[in-house]
Amino acid sequence: MHMVKKSDVKETNPGFALGRENYIYLIIGFVIIIAGFILMMGGKSADPNVFNEKEIFSARRITVAPVIVLFGFALKYGLS
Repeated sequence: MHMVKKSDVKETNPGFALGRENYIYLIIGFVIIIAGFILMMGGKSADPNVFNEKEIFSARRITVAPVIVLFGFALKYGLS
């Protein structure tokens, strides 16, 4: 009868699927994506009968915010 010593048995600790750095990139990516969607918000007029083209079609909502969202997705999925 062979006795198994404690040093013969390797304990496996599966841990997390990704490393710490990858989770940090995921969190930063989520924050950037949320910031981009917050930048897209707004444009509501006090009077629903008035169409304010400058608020709705501003460069911040049409160009800057979508680029920030895409950067967040690239960071989230590209680096992690």
